[in-house]
Amino acid sequence: MTRSRVLILIALVAAIGGGWYFWWQRSAHDPFAEFSLSGNVDVHQVELAFRVTGRIAELKVDEGDVVHAGDVLAQLDRVPFENDVAAATADAAGVQTQLDKATRGNRVEEIAQARAAVREREVDLDNLRVQLKRLQELVAKSLVNRQQVDDVEARVRGGEAQLTSAKEQLTLMTRGSRIEDIDAQKASLAGSQARLAQAKTALDDAILRAPSTGIIAVRAREVGAIVQSGQTVYTLLLNDPVWIRAYVPQPRLGRIKPGMNVKIEIDSMPGKQYDGVVGFISPEAEFTPKNVQTEQVRDDLVYRVRIIAKDPDNVLRQGMPVIVRIAAAPAPAEGTA
Repeated sequence: MTRSRVLILIALVAAIGGGWYFWWQRSAHDPFAEFSLSGNVDVHQVELAFRVTGRIAELKVDEGDVVHAGDVLAQLDRVPFENDVAAATADAAGVQTQLDKATRGNRVEEIAQARAAVREREVDLDNLRVQLKRLQELVAKSLVNRQQVDDVEARVRGGEAQLTSAKEQLTLMTRGSRIEDIDAQKASLAGSQARLAQAKTALDDAILRAPSTGIIAVRAREVGAIVQSGQTVYTLLLNDPVWIRAYVPQPRLGRIKPGMNVKIEIDSMPGKQYDGVVGFISPEAEFTPKNVQTEQVRDDLVYRVRIIAKDPDNVLRQGMPVIVRIAAAPAPAEGTA
């Protein structure tokens, strides 16, 4: 190759490079030009566990299975929880019976029996008083000794005490239970009902359901295992919707708006784009994360953006790098503000 051809080739490369650099500089500083953001798929996951302790009786799904909100995933042995419900039900029923009895008061037959006891004590006392009067008349005539009179007087005082006690018992039977006793029974019933509700809740918690649609990523326990409350049984990936976490530099912040449509590209599907919508823009600036590769200097301030992506092919996976394309915006006409 002659020297002249080398110089021509160098000049041509320099011209192309200079043109590309000029175009790149213009595009980089054109606020209305198309641009792209680098980000990662941010699939959320949920650690699923029982709220109660028990033995796993059944596991209905396995890793990779798609589940929907409300689907039964696992179940504990229900017998201990059903026994607790039965015991709490019986206890609440017994307390309710005691409260009903205290509220309604004594039965008519019991009140009638108390009245009869009062009349019986009155008759006995009247007989003793008549007997005492006769003895007092006889002792005045020295026909009986004083000891006999003293004995009957003591029996009269005992009869009066028995009559007073019978009348008080009748009053209690007529009035029924005291307000304090009824309130105590009501409080006891409330406690029993709360224990019953707690037992029923524990029985319901013996069934593990999917909180939302997703994919089972991890099956951490097997049938027969004793699990404590809160121990992970399944890990659920929430893949609907799929979120993309990206970062927009401050100079481009004005081009991103919530609700804006964007295009998403991934390395494993070259030439194909997926639809996405900007869902959230952080109000707080931060430094570009180390795991996000951008064309900007790493210490530039950026704003985190959440993009809701559509994944009809089910190819977006946790942590996958993506490119988010932001379409060019029409430049304002000259003379307009």
